[in-house]
Amino acid sequence: MMMTESKKSYDRFINRDLSWLQFNARVLQEAKDPSVPLIERLRFLGIFSNNLDEFFKVRYATIKRIVEAGKLGRNELGGMAAKDLQEEITQTVISQQQLSLDILGGIEKELSKEGIQIINEHQITEEQSVFITDYFLRKVSPALVTIILTGLETFPALKDSAAYLAVRMELNEVNQETQAQPSPVNYALIEIPKVIDRFVVLPEKNGQKYIILLDDLIRHCLGIIFSIFAYKEISAYMIKITRDAELDIDSDLSRSFLEKISKSVARRSAGDPVRFVYDREIDPEMLAFLMEKMNIESTDSVIPGGRYHNRRDYMKFPSLGRQDLLYEVKVPLRIKGLSFEGSLLAKIAKKDYLLHAPYQSFRYVVKFLREAALDPQVQSIKITIYRLAEVSHIASSLINAAKNGKDVVVQIELRARFDEVANIHYAEQMQEEGVRMIFGVKGLKVHCKACVIERLEAGKIKRYSFLSSGNFNESTARIYTDYTLFTANEGIAKEINKVFNFFDVNYRVKTYKHLVVSPHYTRGVWERLIDNEVINKREGKAAGIQLKLNSLSDYRMIDKLYEASQAGVSIKIIVRGICCLIPGVKGQSENIEVISIVDKFLEHTRLYIFNNNNEPKYFISSADIMGRNLDTRVEISCPIYDLEIQQELQDTFDISWQDNVKARLISATQDNAYVREGGPAIRSQFAIYEYYQNKLASE
Repeated sequence: MMMTESKKSYDRFINRDLSWLQFNARVLQEAKDPSVPLIERLRFLGIFSNNLDEFFKVRYATIKRIVEAGKLGRNELGGMAAKDLQEEITQTVISQQQLSLDILGGIEKELSKEGIQIINEHQITEEQSVFITDYFLRKVSPALVTIILTGLETFPALKDSAAYLAVRMELNEVNQETQAQPSPVNYALIEIPKVIDRFVVLPEKNGQKYIILLDDLIRHCLGIIFSIFAYKEISAYMIKITRDAELDIDSDLSRSFLEKISKSVARRSAGDPVRFVYDREIDPEMLAFLMEKMNIESTDSVIPGGRYHNRRDYMKFPSLGRQDLLYEVKVPLRIKGLSFEGSLLAKIAKKDYLLHAPYQSFRYVVKFLREAALDPQVQSIKITIYRLAEVSHIASSLINAAKNGKDVVVQIELRARFDEVANIHYAEQMQEEGVRMIFGVKGLKVHCKACVIERLEAGKIKRYSFLSSGNFNESTARIYTDYTLFTANEGIAKEINKVFNFFDVNYRVKTYKHLVVSPHYTRGVWERLIDNEVINKREGKAAGIQLKLNSLSDYRMIDKLYEASQAGVSIKIIVRGICCLIPGVKGQSENIEVISIVDKFLEHTRLYIFNNNNEPKYFISSADIMGRNLDTRVEISCPIYDLEIQQELQDTFDISWQDNVKARLISATQDNAYVREGGPAIRSQFAIYEYYQNKLASE
């Protein structure tokens, strides 16, 4: 979406929500890119749709609340009035949704050429009909919830993000069985069951593979579902409602925080509607009926779509044995000098090591904890947890440690949006097994990723720790890029303990020599480091800033970067998602360049590099440059002292910066133009994997 000339001239910031929509447009670009394997392109469509669902649940819901409160919200929304922003979001989403449908149609045609046919209910052969009917009766029918709406006094509460088929039956004038005069039209709702795979693989024939969506399979079987009705015509249209995902935590003092979060998560499905998506072919009278019954208001985003919603399910599109239509699986590498044989702690005692997932194996984190759980000399383990995997080896290792008599302390964030259920499950399990649980800090989210263990060596306590930019989650570690530092640095370990002391007694503000900790210090430290680069530049010394982030949206920090740019400091930023900074504006940001990389892996690393007159300071961090990371969350940024690791961080940043295949320029126009500079093609994610392969080859 292009910005107007006036906006380019006068705005200092890009609105964060519009910027996020442009990030999601970059995801859509991957779905459109013919160089991406076909099934992977479908999966990017699923990611696009899933991202959009979360956006409406969280961000759009916030904007809606501002509108309903009768406020403009300009301060919170980067200068835009909430109502104007709401309208612009809706129009942008409608445009993106249409593009996604066009892309889907193109992919389906290409799949057809590859012998993979995605068919609908109108394309079913007699042979397939037999299979489908049997499949429906055995698997689908028992799981269906069907509600007749006509004459129903209370309209059912539609579940958040569930997909429904809205059924219209045009009845015969007289019911032959009852001789009663029915309403000319009956309406019904069928909830698409989530417990059944969305994509049903049909029997192969003549070398052709066939897939039908569950939605169309149900459409084919409408006659079975509504066999008691004498209708002359029946049709079904998909609808979906997205609800406000904000947790409403009650103030009942008799309940534990764990109970309150559990109750609030359960209530989320009944949140206020913020988006209503419908099949644009739906009967207009039926649409009006549904919107009236569901109390869809003018402030809700009403979006016409195609016949299929919940396209996030495409993230799980079956591979069908076609590895040629998928990305080549790259086996995560080991870390140079750090084998899985023998003791990790013994190796870490001698030297720091950096894990860069998913290029390198996340197994090191699990092995670290498993070794600590079994080692008789280990006295205690303390760890922060934000998002756990559905099947978590991290949690089982901590339980194992507690069973072996270790003092295990786990700070777990129960308000990790959309992962609350998994976190609550493991929190309860760990608590039952003797792990001491800390459930957050009042008024703050705990987003840092840190662990420290204490081991008795020669009669003294020796500490080992790891800190990360990412969650301790085996599932996301396969697709999220993240740094994890393993270190026996005593100063760093002691300061992690200080953070845990803050969890227990949070009215005492600690001081830190090594770690940069939010909410008390991060903003001030980053500002001082930026100021230092400005001073160095003015004194004719070497100066520069390099940042790799998920999001850049804090206006005060952006102004500091503008200030540095105006002083002549060269600033290079790689940002995956939101970027409210406008680079390349004369007199404001002409020395700032920003790119975004969207590719096979989700870029999640946070890296801060300050030139410091050619004695650079390196930090890996759990924090982005967002107001929440700086002011309302507990975050840790960790300095990197090992010169070899510093060089590795610089090398991988440089490789990413040189990307001319999957990098997009962030600019005032927000047009997501690809970086296409001359020279050989550099696809950074593939090049970084080769970089680590070469490191191992040099052992």
